[in-house]
Amino acid sequence: MTETNALEMQPSMIRHRAMLITGLIIAMLFGALDGTIVGTAMPRIVGELGDLSLMTWLTTAYMLTSTTIVPIAGKLADLLGRRMVYISGLVIFMVGSALCGMANNMTELIIYRGIQGIGGGIMMPMAMIVVGDLFTGKERAKWQGVFGALYGLASVIGPQIGGFIVDNLNWRWVFYINLPVGILATVFIALGLVKHSAKGRVKFDVAGMFTMTVGVVSLLLALTFGGNQYDWASWQIISLFAAAIIFLALFVWVESKAEEPILPIHFFKNRTFTVLNGIGFLMSVGMFGAIMFVPLFMQGIVGVSATQSGTIMTPMMITMIVGSILGGQIVYKIGVKPQLTLGMVIMALGLGLLGTMDTDTTKWTATLYMIVLGLGVGLVMPILTVALQESFSKSELGVVTSSSQFFRAIGGTFGMTILGAIMNNRSSHLLQDRLMPKLQALPEQAKGMVQQLTHMIHDDPQGLYSALLNPKALAKMPAPFKETLIPILKQSLVDALQSVFMFGLVFVACGVALVFLLNKIKLTDHRRAMKAAREAREAN
Repeated sequence: MTETNALEMQPSMIRHRAMLITGLIIAMLFGALDGTIVGTAMPRIVGELGDLSLMTWLTTAYMLTSTTIVPIAGKLADLLGRRMVYISGLVIFMVGSALCGMANNMTELIIYRGIQGIGGGIMMPMAMIVVGDLFTGKERAKWQGVFGALYGLASVIGPQIGGFIVDNLNWRWVFYINLPVGILATVFIALGLVKHSAKGRVKFDVAGMFTMTVGVVSLLLALTFGGNQYDWASWQIISLFAAAIIFLALFVWVESKAEEPILPIHFFKNRTFTVLNGIGFLMSVGMFGAIMFVPLFMQGIVGVSATQSGTIMTPMMITMIVGSILGGQIVYKIGVKPQLTLGMVIMALGLGLLGTMDTDTTKWTATLYMIVLGLGVGLVMPILTVALQESFSKSELGVVTSSSQFFRAIGGTFGMTILGAIMNNRSSHLLQDRLMPKLQALPEQAKGMVQQLTHMIHDDPQGLYSALLNPKALAKMPAPFKETLIPILKQSLVDALQSVFMFGLVFVACGVALVFLLNKIKLTDHRRAMKAAREAREAN
């Protein structure tokens, strides 16, 4: 479908544009806020419901369902229309939120978080898909930048909102607050979006949905639990990886035969599709690596207190917001490929600077490096989606937009897993070389503590760093022991984190190289397209 024809089909959508955009902003903001608010409330939730060992599942359950549903939601949006799919996602999210607020134990809460994740996974790509429907290329870049900035804003204000709710109300209101806001967003979006009438019988790719779901969930579980709950060589992790390979291979075969595939295999023959999603994957590896490990550096080395931990990433998120909005404007002038190159290079520079931090690095120096990284991420993120939307027809908009979200989510999980494994491995070797000789020289009276620390060096090296994050435990340590242990822990933590940031830099550098394989992408101009549409009508 041509851009001119697309514009001619949108009069009813344009008439409700202000209402629709308001609904999109509300839906995106409250969906993005959910993760940061819930994270702040976790200690209070566990304190009331118990089962500390299950706490990680509150995040894992949401991540599994939300990531897996994204490509399915994109395809359904193309088949059934935007309004039905978007409103279904909002309703599922609100139902999941209400159930979470009523949970009586951790098992129930984990199940309800999974339901909430299905709704969140539908909402994630839908806003970007609707923006692709409403606007042409240059306007898309501006609005994608604004909407992308909402995620950065959520990470800045989320911890404060979560803290206020937990301190003044009850942790259950962390979930209940979604209901009035969600209803408001649903009303605006329902009124703003036009109803879609499918022509003929809609054919669902059930086999594709099943094989993709099992394959992706198996992969995410293997990446999440490998090296943590289970050893990488354990039968559990090997079985999960084997299941992922088998079902994803079946998914590829099923998609090659399906009439309406969830993710058409021929897309991967398109250089633009493959390169842009590859860049998104590699960018997420570096970005999530920083988000995961910068707070550890700030608390363990710089000495930022635990009470300030919720705002450690604020400078990076603010520049991400600025970069997203700025990127939506300057892409008109410099083009997609130069901007992606600039953003990825700035990201690489930011990770390189983070990799130079040592025990003498100040809070302000670390903050400056985070600002550089945030600016690079902001310049890249929204443009990836815009570039994909410009490269495919309107009928494929849902699939290609959701693919961008999907590969970035997989990249984030992969990044946290790989960089976490690097952190563990490097820490174990450093502490073995530096701390063991000191421990062996301690007197016989310290034998029990020496055995405990030796066990941790081999099996839980990152657990030793908790001594740097717990002032009360630190104060109880015998002075000679403290003088021996702390300097070695600090230097080992610095050296291990330098390795992590440098590996993150390698992934982002690969992303920079991928940009050079990208074909030139021209953003369409709304005014020119409208003028062409008028001229075409007048000619007829």
